[in-house]
Parts: sequence; C-alpha cells; structure tokens
Amino acid sequence: QVQLVESGGGLVQPGGSLRLFCAASGSTFSIWSMGWYRQAPGKERELVASISSGGSTNYADSVKGRFTISRDNAKNTVELQMNSLKHEDTAVYYCNVYNEVGGYYYWGQGTQVTVSS
Repeated sequence: QVQLVESGGGLVQPGGSLRLFCAASGSTFSIWSMGWYRQAPGKERELVASISSGGSTNYADSVKGRFTISRDNAKNTVELQMNSLKHEDTAVYYCNVYNEVGGYYYWGQGTQVTVSS
C-alpha cells in the first residue's frame, strides 16, 4: 500500500518562501515520477511541478523561476521549494506519485499553503 505524507504548508506573506516535503512509502520508487499539484477554491487541480524517475523536471508556467522540485531516491522523498510566493499560489498542495510502467498513481492528503499579508 503506497502512502504519501506531506508537510511544510502554512501561512506566508507575499514574497516569502515555503518548502513542501513529501515522504513516500510502500514501494520502491525508482520507476515512479513524483510531483506536486495544487487546487485553489473553485478551481480544478493543476500540475505545479513534476520530476521523472530519470530526474527530468516539468513546471507550470506560472511557477517557473520561482519553484524548484527535487527528489531523494534513497529516502523516497520529494520536495518543492517555493520562493517569491504570490497570493495566487494559495491552494491545497498535493503530492503525487505516478508509476511510469504501470500507469497508475497515488495522492497525498494535501497541505494548505496560504499567501497573505
């Protein structure tokens, strides 16, 4: 049973930084992509950033240059460093792992990020 546990959300002022952390368990994640999605009130869930098993990264245009995704394959963790945060970054952020061979995925429970002065 794959489990994802997120942490690191919170309240931050515009221009500030937060680091999200996701720990995965229940499998060997060497063939899994890992990523972060977010969902703001009244909006659909959207991709923020992902990193493949080979280390290739993909970012939403809205966060390019401000967010950085990284993973530690030895620890089965994925992190999202968020800098220069804006009001529009406010959302629930979800960790996601995607099995690149089997084509299935799992979600974390979500962590709230609020950017407000």
